[in-house]
Amino acid sequence: MSIVAVALLAAIGVVTALLVRRPAGLGHEADPATAILRQRFARGEIDQDEYDRRREALRH
Repeated sequence: MSIVAVALLAAIGVVTALLVRRPAGLGHEADPATAILRQRFARGEIDQDEYDRRREALRH
């Protein structure tokens, strides 16, 4: 196998690994605090008003 073929296979492996590995449970949230807030709301630990109030506090 040539060096070019090995490099191509390595590049494909790296790209695949980057696409597959995402932080578990965070979804698309860049801010971990917002992700935790969304999870707590989804589990019913906080109500809509509390969620909205805390989300606004995190934005500022």
